[in-house]
Amino acid sequence: MAAELVEMAWDPITRIVGSLGIYTKIDFKAKRVAECHSTSSIFRGYSIFMKGKDPRDAHFITSRICGICGDNHATCSCYAQNMAYGVKPPHLGEWIVNLGEAAEYMFDHNIFQENLVGVDYCERMVAETNPGVLELANRTQAPHAGDHGYRTIGDIMRSLNPFTGEFYREALQVSRMTREMFCLMEGRHVHPSTLYPGGVGTVATVQLMTDYLTRLMRYIEFMKKVVPMHDDLFDFFYEALPGYEEVGRRRVLLGCWGSFQDPEHCNFRYADMGAWGRRMFVTPGVVVDGKLLTTDLIQINLGIRILLGSSYYEDWTDREMFVTHDPLGNPVDPRHPWNQHTDPRPQKRDLDGKYSWVMSPRWYDGRDYLALDTGGGPLARLWVTALAGLVDIGYIRATGDSVRINLPKTALKGPVELEWKIPRWSNTLERNRARTYFQAYAAACALHFAEKALAEIRAGRTRTWEPFEVPDEGVGCGFTEAVRGALSHHMVIRDGKIANYHPYPPTPWNASPRDSFGTPGPYEDAVQGQPIFEENDREHFKGIDIMRTVRSFDPCLPCGVHMYLGGGRKLELLHSPTGSAGDGSS
Repeated sequence: MAAELVEMAWDPITRIVGSLGIYTKIDFKAKRVAECHSTSSIFRGYSIFMKGKDPRDAHFITSRICGICGDNHATCSCYAQNMAYGVKPPHLGEWIVNLGEAAEYMFDHNIFQENLVGVDYCERMVAETNPGVLELANRTQAPHAGDHGYRTIGDIMRSLNPFTGEFYREALQVSRMTREMFCLMEGRHVHPSTLYPGGVGTVATVQLMTDYLTRLMRYIEFMKKVVPMHDDLFDFFYEALPGYEEVGRRRVLLGCWGSFQDPEHCNFRYADMGAWGRRMFVTPGVVVDGKLLTTDLIQINLGIRILLGSSYYEDWTDREMFVTHDPLGNPVDPRHPWNQHTDPRPQKRDLDGKYSWVMSPRWYDGRDYLALDTGGGPLARLWVTALAGLVDIGYIRATGDSVRINLPKTALKGPVELEWKIPRWSNTLERNRARTYFQAYAAACALHFAEKALAEIRAGRTRTWEPFEVPDEGVGCGFTEAVRGALSHHMVIRDGKIANYHPYPPTPWNASPRDSFGTPGPYEDAVQGQPIFEENDREHFKGIDIMRTVRSFDPCLPCGVHMYLGGGRKLELLHSPTGSAGDGSS
C-alpha cells in the first residue's frame, strides 16, 4: 500500500548565524519522519573579508561571528595566533582564559537548557502535544525528590513553564551570576575586551578570584539540584513512551576538539600539538561506533575535509593551495580549511540539488568521509573524555566508561559525587542529559583553575601576557570547544597579513546539508526516520519530537518557530520507505 507523505517545514526554527529551516516529509500513518533537509538561508562571508587584515585583529573580528559564543571564537583565534607567532602565554594568563571559558559554558548551557530546551518538556508543551504523558507525569513520583524538591515529574514540568515556572525563573537568576563570572575574567561578555594572543590584559588579584569563587559556589549548589532533576525528567520519558530512545538517534559519530589548555604542558607548537592536546582538561578525540579512534590533534587536524554537494558554492580544488604540507611535512588535502577558497554562488533553493549556505565538514578516517556531530557539545566532550581516561584532577576523574564529578560542600548541601556514564544511544535525550552534566563538569574544572591561579598570584607570578612579533609568513590552527561543540580556526599569513582564514564552528558540522557523496548532515540524519510520539493529528501537529531533536544539538539560541504546511500537498510513496525516502512523486 502506498504511503501518503505530507510536506511540513519549520523555517526559521532557530538562529544559527542566520536562519535554520527544517523541511520534512512525514508519514502520518506510520508515525515517522520519512525525509528531512536542513537549510540555512543567510551567507556571512567572514572567510572572504578576513583576507588582507592584520592577523592581530583576527580574534576581535571573528568574535563577531556570533553574539552567543563570540568569546569561544576569540579564544580559538588567539590559540591559532599563538601558534603562528610562536608565543606561549604565562601560566596565569592561561588559567584566566580557562576560567572565562568555564564561565561561558556554565552561562550558555544553563540558559539554553533551562530557559529554551526546557520549554519543550514543560507542562504547557506536554499538555498540548502529549496530554496522556502529562497525566502519567502527575501520578509519577520523582525518584530524586529529596535532592531537587519536586515531588512528582509533573511538578518538574510545571517548574519549567516559561516565565511562571519556579525553576525557569531561578535559572534566569543563575545565568546572571555566570555572566558576571565571565566578565570578571575577560572584561566583557560576549566579545571579550582583555583577551589577546600571548595572554590576557586582566589584572589578577586575590580579590578577583574571590569574587569569581563566591559566584561559582552558588552555581555549584544550584547544580546539586539540577542534575538529579533532569535525570528524573529524561528517565521518565523513556518509561512513559516505550521506543522513545529512537527519537533523534543516529550512529555514534562524535567529534570533540578538546578544551581548557594546561599551561604546564601547552606550548602551542604544532609539532607538540598531539602531546599537549592530550593534556587538555577536556580530551580531544573522535568516537566512531563507540570506539575512540584518536586523541591526537595533529591527526584530527589533517583529517578535516570541507565538502560541498548541496551547498551554494563553487568548488576550489583546481585553485591555489595555500598549504601543501603541515609544519611536520605531512601532506595537506586541498579540501582542508587551510586551502579552502570561498566562492559563493547564490541560487534558488532546490531540495533535490543545492539548498543551503552551510558547507559540509567531514572527517576522513582514511576510508570514509564521516559526518561527525558534536552531540550538542557536551555529549561528545564527555564521551571522548570518559573513553580516553586521561583527566584526573581531584574534582574530576575519567574512568574509561564514565566521568566522575566531585562537587565540594556548599552553604546548604554537603559534598556530592555525580557520575556521567556513557549511554547506550546518541539520541535527543542523551544530548540534553549530557548538557546538564557538563555544567557540573565545567564548574568542577573552574574550581581547579581558580586554585591554580591563586597559587600563581600568591607566589608573585602575576604576569599575564607575553610579547610577540607577527612573522612575514606563517600558519596557525586553533582547536577548542565552543559551547555547542568542535571549533577550529585555520590561518595562513603572507607578507605579514592574513592570506587565508577559515573558522569552523560546531553548527556547520551539525547543520550541514547532504554532501557530494549524498551523505546527510547530522540534523537531517537524526530527524530522518525517527518515530513520532505526538498525540495530535495532522491538522494540529506541532512537530514537538522534531523540534526536540534539532534543539538537542543546541543550534544557537532559538528565536522563533514558524510552521508552514506547504498547502497540504500530498505525495505518494511508491515503495516502502527505508532511511531516506527520496523516490516520492507527487
